[in-house]
Amino acid sequence: MEKIINDVCNIVIDNSYKNFMPSVYEFNNKDIEDLSKININEIYDEVLIISDENVYNHQIDNFINNIKAKIVYEYIVLAGEDSKSLSVYEEIIKYCIKINLSRKSLIIALGGGVVGDLAGFVASTYMRGIDVCQIPTSLLSQVDSSVGGKTGINIGNFKNIIGTFYQPKFTYVNIDALKTLPNKEFISGMAEVIKYSIIYDYDFLDYLINNSDNILNKDNETLHYVVRKCIEIKADIVSKDEKESGLRKILNFGHTFGHGVEKLCKISHGEAVSIGMNMAFKLSLEKGYIDKSYYDKYIKVCEKFNLPLKFNISLYEDEITEEIKVNINKEILEIMKNDKKNSFGKINLILPIGFGKVKIINDIDEDKILNIIKGVNNA
Repeated sequence: MEKIINDVCNIVIDNSYKNFMPSVYEFNNKDIEDLSKININEIYDEVLIISDENVYNHQIDNFINNIKAKIVYEYIVLAGEDSKSLSVYEEIIKYCIKINLSRKSLIIALGGGVVGDLAGFVASTYMRGIDVCQIPTSLLSQVDSSVGGKTGINIGNFKNIIGTFYQPKFTYVNIDALKTLPNKEFISGMAEVIKYSIIYDYDFLDYLINNSDNILNKDNETLHYVVRKCIEIKADIVSKDEKESGLRKILNFGHTFGHGVEKLCKISHGEAVSIGMNMAFKLSLEKGYIDKSYYDKYIKVCEKFNLPLKFNISLYEDEITEEIKVNINKEILEIMKNDKKNSFGKINLILPIGFGKVKIINDIDEDKILNIIKGVNNA
């Protein structure tokens, strides 16, 4: 078991759920005199686990077996981004009222990024805020979304347009949970892993390339290193800029381009981020911020993990016409223009400017951005 703790973040990294209960006591400043008598209801009057149907089938029994409580409530949502909606949020709030959750209650987010964002938002707004623990079960959520306190739900094409900054009591990462992930979902999470090497630690990029076989085979020691490295980077960034007023914005590398592709092409978040990072690299190469060898290295790491670099307009069953392609490209640009990280009517892009370095740039002409989008439209 390892801990990463700073002024903002409390994170436990382990290979099982057995130390979850001692962590509850520790981060509530409660002494444990007798482990056999440990009980979560000594600290919280009610406990609600929010999860999705996939995690419910593979993780929830294992997790609950490590909780000692009188009663644990469960609320299970459908897997996928559609659960991050106002209607689902409202139903969960009604359920919280029904089971009499109070300000002395705890919400546990057991699942991937969707569950973490949704449950975190519920906890941050119910009775003006109750404790929440993040228990990420996907690679993407373990290395990224469960750390830092961002919560949110979507409205239409606008991702996380409603949300809060609300730090969990702690985040508990069980590396072993990754063994239950479908391969496609695991690979999707690698996009966020690669992101950290581009924005903060160039040597980590070489590590990912050189150890790709071990990562794909889910070698315990290698996975532990990868997850810890990403968490250390994110925790450090968040500790310096909790509310995303400056430095933390670099964590959105690939996301401004990617969100539109994710929504319109109905692909996973990680796949969209991979494509979005490719767009950012292409733009940086055109602007002369980087040389081709760096871009080629990005292509290489994506190929190692079979991550996409272009998008297909798969949501249309009919023949894709040139007009449809043009409209989709323009719609992606419009989604980018409405990104919540923009300011003063300008699109804020995170672009690579050197090995392991990125910069926030907001003076790129819209026509140039549109041409970059066209360049990765594989329809």
